[in-house]
Amino acid sequence: MATLASRSELLVSICPPDAALSIARSIAGFDGPFLDANAVSPATAALIAQAVGTRITDGGIIGPPPQHAGTRLYLSGHQAERFVDLFAGTAIEARILQDGGPYAASALKMAFSAWSKGSAALLLAAAAAGSRLGVGEALNNEWALSRPGLADRLSAARHDAREKGWRWAGEMDEIASMLAAVDLPAGFHAAAADIYRDPPGAT
Repeated sequence: MATLASRSELLVSICPPDAALSIARSIAGFDGPFLDANAVSPATAALIAQAVGTRITDGGIIGPPPQHAGTRLYLSGHQAERFVDLFAGTAIEARILQDGGPYAASALKMAFSAWSKGSAALLLAAAAAGSRLGVGEALNNEWALSRPGLADRLSAARHDAREKGWRWAGEMDEIASMLAAVDLPAGFHAAAADIYRDPPGAT
């Protein structure tokens, strides 16, 4: 990492959440612009800033992989404008957050994922409970009547948990930490982390 940093004009960090702080610490001597675009809580983003200094730009990615339009990179803090310019003309739409402080981008990413990925984990748990209690087929039939489209979402949740659960677990831990920091229950997403570490029905 030190060699990479010495050859770089700027750095962008995108990695599993539980590696973000160690990556930042490994390039602590780098003195160029640094964008941390990891799925971490504002508190973890502040620790990353302590590791790399005030030149950090906080980022949060929302949307599909940037093969097509529809991926947004939210930015806050130092030199956000520079990274807007960097991504101009690409499949990533960079947006600066004016409110919420230097780690607003991380806060937005966590709040968004608290619902999108947290609710998918809850759906996996509900389906697994129905199956283990012998009412899986009846539950699926009732969902088809009262919640059309939920079967497709369950299928997508199983696929995502199988392919991405290993890194989404760390994201749920970060969300739980963020919620606790603002005096909200953290148990929802601590449980979601457990679901993603060992996804029921994801095979």
